[in-house]
Amino acid sequence: MFIEQLYTSCLSEAAYYIESDGVAAIVDPLRDIEVYLELAAKRQASIKYIFETHFHADFVSGHLDLAAATGATIVYGPGTSTKFPVHVAANKEIFNIGKISIQVLHTPGHTLESSCFLLKDETGKDYAIFTGDTLFIGDVGRPDLAQKGNEITMDDLAGMMYDSLQQYIMPLADDVILYPAHGAGSSCGKNLGPETSSTIGIQKQTNYALQPQTKEDFIKAVTEGLAAPPLYFPINAKINKEGYSSLDSVLKKGLQPLDILAFKQKIKSGIFVLDTRNANEFTNGFIPGSISIGLEGRFAEWAGSLLSFDEPMILVTEEGKERETIVRLARVGFDKIEGYLLGGYSAWQEAGEPTDMIINVEADELAMDLPFDENLVIVDVRKETEYASEHIKEAINIPLNDLTDPGSMANLEDRHNIYVHCAGGYRSVIAASLIKKQGIHNLRNVIGGWGTIKELKDKFSFEKDTAVLN
Repeated sequence: MFIEQLYTSCLSEAAYYIESDGVAAIVDPLRDIEVYLELAAKRQASIKYIFETHFHADFVSGHLDLAAATGATIVYGPGTSTKFPVHVAANKEIFNIGKISIQVLHTPGHTLESSCFLLKDETGKDYAIFTGDTLFIGDVGRPDLAQKGNEITMDDLAGMMYDSLQQYIMPLADDVILYPAHGAGSSCGKNLGPETSSTIGIQKQTNYALQPQTKEDFIKAVTEGLAAPPLYFPINAKINKEGYSSLDSVLKKGLQPLDILAFKQKIKSGIFVLDTRNANEFTNGFIPGSISIGLEGRFAEWAGSLLSFDEPMILVTEEGKERETIVRLARVGFDKIEGYLLGGYSAWQEAGEPTDMIINVEADELAMDLPFDENLVIVDVRKETEYASEHIKEAINIPLNDLTDPGSMANLEDRHNIYVHCAGGYRSVIAASLIKKQGIHNLRNVIGGWGTIKELKDKFSFEKDTAVLN
């Protein structure tokens, strides 16, 4: 028996390769399937099954491309309905993989079709369980994504989750290995732990959701404090249910090199520019109107949350990063990529084309200007809860997610001297590019964000919003 976890940090996503006696299965594959094909070829195994724990909302799964490449059967749990061929498993149905087997356990709660896959070793002993978004390290999947109005509410789903855990997770032996679909940073739960695997025994001791409690107390615990899910979640869930274009076709279209004339014609036609260079490089110079989302951060999540899936885009990337950019965009469902700037930003600059920039300032410069500039406006783009925990007294909070709505900037004018900051400097550059795209250019980016501001305790006045925190 061979198991390998294939973890993608920028999405906090774990896929799994399982193999026995030359037969392999993949659990929750990403859209870029080469890693699974290469691993199977290296181990001289054939992929027979693709197990999907549920319709993922935070990424586009690779089930269709992988099935087309291998002939493997796509397996979902009970109650699944798709627009492409799948095997809808019965509850407790068993699939043989060489000398081992996987049993399907229907565990609704995160979604209605959510299922866990219990792996039994060569002797028939429970060895590991692949829990998808049903059970995480220190948390459970959020129960608000599959609501259907008054027909199925968040509380209904949380109640289903309680029953699923009690029926199928709690009876498992303590030594059964837990392999979830996500780790820390994922928006599929409230507060996932930093580990990417655990055991059922450890989770029984440490996971709040597995402690002795009534169903009513469980429902309250898992539904309180849920932040709004990223806006792209329902789009990705729909794509996973209905199907999508092959990644090869997306790459073929997106990997078209555009010279400066062709690139300018695309811009003139209304296509927007996404610049994926490092945030520090972007602030030093960029094509006017570009949106910055650097590959160095949680790139795909922010792209999904801030960009339109209906509008085509063209790219400015670090040279050699064109394919990586397109793959990571495709992971969250972006298919309308119409090429990239040949030679990158330096080619644009060397051709003498118009450029823009964002002024970077240190936190102490903001501290010096604040008492004397009546037009100074501090825009804190952290999440509402981050802002509430502590912020500069004079700052206004416009979370980065909200900047997709031009109305959020209604009170910002070019007469203002705008200073933008986030926690560390990544989100603030994205925010500055969005604000500039709306025609407001008198702004500065605070280098290092809240981390550097907090170091100047004697130069700022801070406050907390206890009403939000409570």
